[in-house]
Amino acid sequence: MTAAATGVRLECDGAVATVTLTRPDVLNAQTPAMWQAMRDFSRKLPGDVRVVVVRGEGRAFSAGLDLSVAGASGPGSFAELSTLPEQECADRIAELQDAFTWLHRPDLVSIAAVQGHAIGAGFQLALACDLRVLAEDARFSMAEVTLGLVPDLAGTKRLVELVGYSRALELCATGRRLDAAEADRIGLATLVVPTGELAGAVSDLTAGLLANDRDAVVEIKALLAGASGRTPAEQERAEREAQTRRLRELAGRGE
Repeated sequence: MTAAATGVRLECDGAVATVTLTRPDVLNAQTPAMWQAMRDFSRKLPGDVRVVVVRGEGRAFSAGLDLSVAGASGPGSFAELSTLPEQECADRIAELQDAFTWLHRPDLVSIAAVQGHAIGAGFQLALACDLRVLAEDARFSMAEVTLGLVPDLAGTKRLVELVGYSRALELCATGRRLDAAEADRIGLATLVVPTGELAGAVSDLTAGLLANDRDAVVEIKALLAGASGRTPAEQERAEREAQTRRLRELAGRGE
């Protein structure tokens, strides 16, 4: 299906893939069709892709769930999901989560380029990425609670890891908005730049990531991503094992 039909586009240029939300007229509000397309993107990526940039067209990253779709009665709507047996409903949500969790893949580094609103599902899409470059006009909100819902697109663990339990609870339970300056202060932002410099900053960051050995970056990502679940001794062992693999590979003795 085309970007016009799904509301999202994948473009690949060598080692860089760009996922663009293409519904600027509704601030890139998200739909089940978009999530299905994003889930499929993971299977379409060429093997040489190392960096995935996620961005939105127009003045917003994503205003969240498109309530005109979710609030209707068709496939993917709240009404339809509420009629399903509990396990079937949970399984359906698991499929939606796949649209976000592929951005965690160990062989990729994902970057969210966030301008304007990143609300609800938009906030969770930014959280799904490894790095977040924010324009100064970026605004976040975990707004699901205002609809009587919970964040369910794999954003809660990432949020706690970035800002801690207490702050994550406050943000999710109030649904309040925070600006780029606060996002930077509490650890949500990798970088904050003037709005007109967002594309250039993302390009520079991408170039920096691609300047180094791919396998070393993959090993580093795995070390850091798993660090919070390991004891100090386990992390030290993981470092030793990763370095051993790198030394052998650099010496031409890898498998």
